[in-house]
Amino acid sequence: MATIRKRGPYQWEVRIRKKGYPTHCKTFSRKTDADQWARDIESEMTRSVFVSRKEAESTTLLDALERFEEEFLDGYAQPKQIKSRIKIIKERPIALMPLASIRGKDVADFIKSREEERRASQTILHEVNLISRVFEISRKDWGMESLHNPTQRVNKPKQNKGRTRRLEKGEEKKLLEKAPEELKPIILLALETAMRRGEIAMMRWEHVDLKKRYVHLPKTKNGEARSVPLSPAALDILKSIPRRIKGDVFPLHPDTISKWFRAAADDADLKDLRFHDLRHEATSRLFENTDLDFMEVKVGQRFGELAEPVILKRLM
Repeated sequence: MATIRKRGPYQWEVRIRKKGYPTHCKTFSRKTDADQWARDIESEMTRSVFVSRKEAESTTLLDALERFEEEFLDGYAQPKQIKSRIKIIKERPIALMPLASIRGKDVADFIKSREEERRASQTILHEVNLISRVFEISRKDWGMESLHNPTQRVNKPKQNKGRTRRLEKGEEKKLLEKAPEELKPIILLALETAMRRGEIAMMRWEHVDLKKRYVHLPKTKNGEARSVPLSPAALDILKSIPRRIKGDVFPLHPDTISKWFRAAADDADLKDLRFHDLRHEATSRLFENTDLDFMEVKVGQRFGELAEPVILKRLM
């Protein structure tokens, strides 16, 4: 049976005694939270599914984020972006709350605060998804089985419609005229392969097979490996690039690629053009310039060397 008593002007203490279980106590600053916690614990004890919340109640979201950063960050294709999101969440009031006490309302408050700061809905979604990921790891890998994921109980911001910006007639030429020499082959390769900025920046010669006409990507945005088929034009681009002692195909960091690309687009007076738009342009050209259907393009992008008979020979 749960007893709730007021301790001081802003504290409520819950004490639960039930046969077969040790006494459980917890203090809350809001009585509504105290009532909810008591109901949850008593219900689980009655149904014989109770699991101690001790670790989840003593671990804050800040603690969990720091552990996540230490154990999982290196597994991401773009750890810098994840680290930036972690830093943002750490600076919010929700980070100081124990995992077990975070409710959907707290996540909703986090979303509202980010919207008030005029953050893009996609940016906020990435941050909420990171919080969700930390909760799932805490439940499945860190022994906090009783933990509920509060992000599943909130209305998330709606995703923006995908961009449809394409290169208009003459824009590719203008862009290449303004781009630095080191950036030109990167732009051309992106238009031939539909590879992402980070994927191109991480390319290494040891993963490029010019004979079999594909480049293997050990780590992509979603964490999975894939191989990309190389058209004759893409092969010519790679053959024109001098081999570097370090083994990387291109010497530019992903952020440098974006910075130089924006500058070239501005100099060429190309409105609202981003590097990622080249991926959409490349995919659209595949449909327009070949008789490939949607599934063949998807298969070719993911399994380049396996799809060679289907994709590469039809691009010749």
